[in-house]
Amino acid sequence: MPNNSDITISGKQFIGSQRVASGKAELASLRADNGQPSGYRFYQASIAETCAAAEAAAQAFNAYSQTSAEQRALFLCAIADEIDALDEFFFTYAMQETALPLARLQGERTRTSNQLRLFAELLRRGDIHGARIDGAQPDRTPLPRPDLRQYRIALGPVAIFGASNFPLAFSTAGGDTAAALAAGCPVVFKAHSGHMITAEFIAQAIERAVQQQQMPAGVFNMIFGARIGAELVQHPAIQAVGFTGSLQGGRTLFDLATRRPQPIPVFAEMSSINPVVILPQALAQRGQAIAQELVASFTLGCGQFCTKPGLIIGIRSPAFSRLVDDLKTWVNAATPQHMLNAGTLMHYRSGVQALAKHPEIEHLAGNQEMPPYLATAQLYHANRTLLLKGDPLLQEEVFGPVAIVVTVEDQHQLFTALEQLQGQLTATLLAEADDMSFAAELLPLLTRKAGRVLFNGYPTGVEVCDAMVHGGPYPATSDARGTSVGTLAIERFLRPVCLQNTPSALLPAALQDSNPLNLLRLVNGAYTRAALNGSADDALETKLT
Repeated sequence: MPNNSDITISGKQFIGSQRVASGKAELASLRADNGQPSGYRFYQASIAETCAAAEAAAQAFNAYSQTSAEQRALFLCAIADEIDALDEFFFTYAMQETALPLARLQGERTRTSNQLRLFAELLRRGDIHGARIDGAQPDRTPLPRPDLRQYRIALGPVAIFGASNFPLAFSTAGGDTAAALAAGCPVVFKAHSGHMITAEFIAQAIERAVQQQQMPAGVFNMIFGARIGAELVQHPAIQAVGFTGSLQGGRTLFDLATRRPQPIPVFAEMSSINPVVILPQALAQRGQAIAQELVASFTLGCGQFCTKPGLIIGIRSPAFSRLVDDLKTWVNAATPQHMLNAGTLMHYRSGVQALAKHPEIEHLAGNQEMPPYLATAQLYHANRTLLLKGDPLLQEEVFGPVAIVVTVEDQHQLFTALEQLQGQLTATLLAEADDMSFAAELLPLLTRKAGRVLFNGYPTGVEVCDAMVHGGPYPATSDARGTSVGTLAIERFLRPVCLQNTPSALLPAALQDSNPLNLLRLVNGAYTRAALNGSADDALETKLT
């Protein structure tokens, strides 16, 4: 592994394991803390280069999709090792581009490499094959049944758009890239303009792993620029899209993908206000602690988490009024923070200005005169009628350290208000034992609204594991059936195929009678790791007897 200080930042596209550029290096990397140039410039990808990246991924697909699960596991681990080897030189530039502190970036680096290794474990475990076998029944009447065997294969080349708020874990080698590569899908990654140096460091780490593991050229490609997203999504080689960002951006890509001659799925994580519901007994027993914890949660990382709690709902009472007073105190004491880039700060200021102008929304706390390049925490109170009527302003995510409080009159109004919410990534209930009967009524509603429902916690921590769901109904995502965090994310980039009466010599290992991969397979309606002793029909007879 090279010393990071020896790495050359060229600003060129990564296409088919080559560095390519045309025109001039006109894209400047900027410091997030003061808007000044960081010293490196990057080349805007041309339409021809965007097409070449998609075609390189398509050329790599046949060979890469046929690699074994173990080969792909080794590849993912090699990428993780290369990322873990990044040193202070890398972090110096990552901090400049994002204004994120070193400890946060080091933790995110660990999360990034760990999730790559988690997908490697998934591959070795064999879950991804989804093997199902229904054996032939030649004597069945009135019609015999053929031998049917199902497994999952890679969908095809995937276009992935990097997120601004997680320059490592949701970016170049982040969860979408890890899931696609694990599935056997080559990637064309569009680097985020807010951290292009960081992206190039990570892309070079991936390229070193490509060479080390002798993967096909074109298994990973990366392009820079703001004017080529539409061309990438519309290229016929691309078979799926992964996106993390704004509702407007995700919806634009979704609409482009559905208008293609061959529509493709877009897995976009977009917008969520992540409601927190505080029930009476929780409020009575720990109201002061809840206030401090809530402000800590929605100001964490300057509120730049997609699971930031943005809506706080409680039933009118003296205790809830005290909570609001405590929230005001903590918000006024919050330290201004740098945001990820000038664009993010501009959108935040625009969002809070829209709240401040609404006649039925009251500003409660926070310095509205924001210092240059800094964001201050803000707290608002909205008339409950806005939520009860589904006012769109209360449904819009304001990305940054801001939360809105809504006071309802009773349990019935609380239920009605939650019914008006759109789809969410998370919904949180703060409850104690005496709140459980009402919590039991709310839980089915919240599971319809959100991909993850939390009890007595805060949503800004997203564990990377098998059980996690980081998704939810629209507009939280464009497809509520998936997740962008956790091992289930791989299923977005796989599709089922059924092989009928296929000669045993041609069967993939996952479907062979001998079960050489020792998979847990669904055979004639029963899960088993057993070999089939010659045919799936034998397994059926074993089950029946």
